[in-house]
Amino acid sequence: MIIAKNIHKYYGDLHVLKSVDLHIKKSEIVSIVGASGAGKTTLLQIMGTLDKPSKKKNSELLINSTNIYGLKSRDLSKFRNKHIGFIFQFHQLLPEFTALENICIPAFIHKTPRKEAEKRAMELLSFLGLENRASHKPGELSGGEQQRIAVARSLINNPAVIFADEPSGNLDSESAENLHKLFFQLRDEFEQTFVIVTHNEELADMADRKLTMVDGEIV
Repeated sequence: MIIAKNIHKYYGDLHVLKSVDLHIKKSEIVSIVGASGAGKTTLLQIMGTLDKPSKKKNSELLINSTNIYGLKSRDLSKFRNKHIGFIFQFHQLLPEFTALENICIPAFIHKTPRKEAEKRAMELLSFLGLENRASHKPGELSGGEQQRIAVARSLINNPAVIFADEPSGNLDSESAENLHKLFFQLRDEFEQTFVIVTHNEELADMADRKLTMVDGEIV
């Protein structure tokens, strides 16, 4: 599913990622933990194609057997939209749009017909128990509901892998626990792969595999 080899990242003289190698299987839930500044989010952003590694010989990133570094910019954007979903600490919902409209945005970018996109969005809302919130705007939703809408948005194009960066970091303990359980339900229902950066030890320990980063390396 995901193969990363010899991934380096420099910011000036600061060596943030040091020859990271990683192999993640289909439908696996992997958590990445470590102290602040260990390189977790940088690695997540590079694997999610939001950032590029520093050029090194033999560096490689394969997602779903696609060589990411062989794609041109436009093809990379299309690949990201179709195959990758993102969940962030802050839901990043657009306040002027309803829950349904927010969920549909990646599908519209993918040029999915409106009727088809809205049908898929309603299916996700129903799965998440939020079908009665479809017409509500983010300001009318609780924090837990907003984050579940963000989860639905990440799923709308049926991506192969979902990258989550501190997804429960802004939630109360009950909402966080519900979100954690939801990831495993989604994996079982849709067979997605999840890579989750978190400081939440409970969530990290629930994962199929927990990776610890120290000073830019997986130890």
